[in-house]
Amino acid sequence: MPFDPSELLLGYQKRWIADQSPLKIAEKSRRTGITWAEAADAVLEASKSKDAFGTNHFYVGSNKEMAREFIEAAAMWAKAFNKAAGDIQEELFIDDGQEGKEILTFVIHFASGFKIQALSSNPANLRGMQGNVTIDEAAFHERLAEVLKAALALTMWGAKVRLISTHNGIDNLFNELIQDSRAGKKRYSVHTITIEDACREGLYQRICQRQRKQWTVDAQSKWIDDLIKDTASEEDAREEYFCEPKKGGGAYIPRVLIEAAMTKGIPIVQYEASSDFMSWTDEYRKTEIDAWLKEYIDLLLEKLNPALNHSLGEDFARRGDLTVFVPLEISKDLSKRVPFVVELTNLTYDMQRHIMLHIATRLPRLQGMAFDATGNGGYLAEAAALHFGTEMVEQVMLNDPWYREWMPKLKAEFEDQNIQVPKHQDILGDLQKISVRNGTPKIDKGSDKGSDGRQRHGDFAVGLAMAVRAAWMDGSAIEFTPLPDKHDSKTNPDFNYSDLGAYQGSGCW
Repeated sequence: MPFDPSELLLGYQKRWIADQSPLKIAEKSRRTGITWAEAADAVLEASKSKDAFGTNHFYVGSNKEMAREFIEAAAMWAKAFNKAAGDIQEELFIDDGQEGKEILTFVIHFASGFKIQALSSNPANLRGMQGNVTIDEAAFHERLAEVLKAALALTMWGAKVRLISTHNGIDNLFNELIQDSRAGKKRYSVHTITIEDACREGLYQRICQRQRKQWTVDAQSKWIDDLIKDTASEEDAREEYFCEPKKGGGAYIPRVLIEAAMTKGIPIVQYEASSDFMSWTDEYRKTEIDAWLKEYIDLLLEKLNPALNHSLGEDFARRGDLTVFVPLEISKDLSKRVPFVVELTNLTYDMQRHIMLHIATRLPRLQGMAFDATGNGGYLAEAAALHFGTEMVEQVMLNDPWYREWMPKLKAEFEDQNIQVPKHQDILGDLQKISVRNGTPKIDKGSDKGSDGRQRHGDFAVGLAMAVRAAWMDGSAIEFTPLPDKHDSKTNPDFNYSDLGAYQGSGCW
């Protein structure tokens, strides 16, 4: 439908409302106004009398702000349609039917006796209700299957269910419902609204109308191009604006990008504690580890460029998988290089702490550290935070929100050819353990055997992601220039003991 500036609804919004299918899905670009149109439909249904087959309408969003926005839109439509409705009310709703779990909900009551109410995403809240149900941003509901199960029970008495969302990965239940419907296996009516579909029917023209700007084809094309460029990756843009869910199952970072970043000669230093390590005395364990540090680690630390900033990432394990320390050298042009990797197997907590402090205190211009604080990893993360301060150490609880924020940044380093990692089969295998599941790039479950037979679980990939995250921290180096000793003249004949002017800020002796 061509854009009509005098109409409130655009063509695709009108088609959505006109579709009275008992089950329907909108896969959409962001901010195309389908939820706003759904609020109009909710008002039309709730304002009808019982004889005209009016009904309640329940809105299930993912947060309180979405709920209020939907109810406010419904109130606006009630006024525009001149339907008899009360003001927005806040009511206490007993979540899951249990006393002490009261939550605040937003409600509009109509003269028809029906209402529009926003509920929490708890599936149990729909039980015992009767009315139409809208599940908004459905692909991002953690318990979509349960919410949908409760909502579909309402259709037995003629209620309707609507799912609205942008995509969140190819393996998501929301996408599976769409694919099954298109294959004829389910009876959902599917509406697809990409950013280009919406603009063809006047979305950007409506934006220009609201902002009092001149609309042109060129301005619209630039607007779409800017939206795509501003997104972290082309894959993200296709999902957010063109209804193309991200692929899952395969490696998140393509092998060709990983191999392009691999550099020969970057050392991977390993230590595996013997089976009787814990029976040794504290002094003997420390003597053993200090000797290993001196022989293998100190030489690598001495080669680091003292003029460059460094960060440190860690992935923790006590038994089975590896504890991995990943330093990251940050050049002046912000390119990054892993100078070496340390892998520890079956080492005690105290000796892991000892090694961590030995490395971290010797990294030049250390600007930040990030540690896996999940489960037992909290010990080492806390030890680092106590020693260096919480502003220098990020104690990370690995979860989907963290992965969604930082894995794209890790991938971007490879896409931009801005990072160097060791050239090794185990490094490649760890990085290929990152895959997209339910729209989130994270480490696949289950462990594998490395090239040396040791158990691995994407350990380097987590450590590197932590190091990249730490590279974004704002820590600063503490510079220290020692004052000269009066005996330096014996070893340095060019040193003039009486001339202290060369030492800026020289103090007392």
